[in-house]
Amino acid sequence: MFDLDPLLLARIQFAFTVSFHIIFPSFTIGLAAWLLVLEILWLRTGKPIYMEVAKHWTKIFAVSFGMGVVSGVVLSYQFGTNWSEFSRRGGNVIGPLMAYEVLTAFFLEAGFLGIMLFGWNRVPKRVHLFATAMVALGTAISAFWILAANSFMQTPSGFRADEAGVLHATDWWEVIFNPSFPYRFAHMVAAAYLTTALCVAGIGAWYILRERSVPHGRIMLGMALCILVWLTPLQAVIGDMHGLNTREQQPAKVAAIEAHWETQRRAPLILFAWPDPKQEKNHFEVAIPALGSLVLTHEWDGEVRGLKSFPPEDRPNPLIPFFAFRIMVGIGLIMIAAGLIGGVLWLMGRLFTTRWYLRFLTWVWPLGFVAVLAGWFVTEVGRQPWTVYGILRTADSVSPVPGGHVLTSILLFVLVYGVIFGAGVYYIARLVQRGPDLTPPVPEQGEADLSHRPMAAAGNP
Repeated sequence: MFDLDPLLLARIQFAFTVSFHIIFPSFTIGLAAWLLVLEILWLRTGKPIYMEVAKHWTKIFAVSFGMGVVSGVVLSYQFGTNWSEFSRRGGNVIGPLMAYEVLTAFFLEAGFLGIMLFGWNRVPKRVHLFATAMVALGTAISAFWILAANSFMQTPSGFRADEAGVLHATDWWEVIFNPSFPYRFAHMVAAAYLTTALCVAGIGAWYILRERSVPHGRIMLGMALCILVWLTPLQAVIGDMHGLNTREQQPAKVAAIEAHWETQRRAPLILFAWPDPKQEKNHFEVAIPALGSLVLTHEWDGEVRGLKSFPPEDRPNPLIPFFAFRIMVGIGLIMIAAGLIGGVLWLMGRLFTTRWYLRFLTWVWPLGFVAVLAGWFVTEVGRQPWTVYGILRTADSVSPVPGGHVLTSILLFVLVYGVIFGAGVYYIARLVQRGPDLTPPVPEQGEADLSHRPMAAAGNP
């Protein structure tokens, strides 16, 4: 018989559901802000092409937003079903933060989403613009509260633990603005904007290559490139600041990310290796001498702590954080290259005619989602073996549920998610394929042209 470990299965289930969920907020946060900019440009210039692009992407936003909300609700239930001990001991702090997200962000989004989706030509233009702005603000506020809750789990502050180990907030300002929150919030929001920009750029390039909705594709590519050009280098700076903060607050996580086993100065930058937790060493290591200390401490002879400096029971397994971090950084470099090359082509007046670059964008557009997932794997796996870092262990947070029950729920999640969300993704793909061009299609050969008979074209003979 297989040993169905409830802890491992509960972690796998939460990893599956949260990974599926994060794809949609990382898209809708940036998309909502872009829709707001499109609508502002439409009102300022009066050019209908901005409205057409906005209407097209609003449909895609609606489907993505819906799937994000539904998949997010599942996570809340799992706190009670799979992580009841974490809810009991940490609920006094985490619960209010999640409630604030519902009371502010979700209510704001739900209250104005209907106007944003169906208010075209039904409400004044400025009212519709205000609704779009509120939805965009709601997505940002949602990220604020969720990152505040997760950052507290990474770097807890502003609390006390009673005799039973239950956490109580003593200073909500410190709980919310804990040591890692500003860096993690900035990093996540920037990642969402970049994910959206790369996706929009790829789809705009696809329209140009296919010679369909070309003016709309140019708008998409041009505006997305504006984000890629300046935000990708800024994200690298934010990431560096986040890394320095993580080294200070969670040194074991940094040691796992870099697969450093020994504490040393002038530590190498390990480009590739296969970390071996049992033998406490790396296999097939490829490294650049001394560069690791410079990157991690900004000093050539800076000291970098190794995993061996932590008790074995307090170390994260370095395998997943090590490779996930390098995937994230590699994709970041691709994004920087895409922005720089695109900027040069724009200055040369060849952005929309350089076919190899357009094809490149159609190949790399999903990489933003991969980078977001890789970043969250680094964050969450690197925090182990803690649910609340240094305070509450993951093994002490799980519900007393048999492993077979958890495995059954995992299989059901995979089945239901595959069917329901597969249909949603398919519908989004059809919307993208249809394009924003609002001109009526040319009748096929042999098909009667009913455009001169409005009533007949509407289905009334």
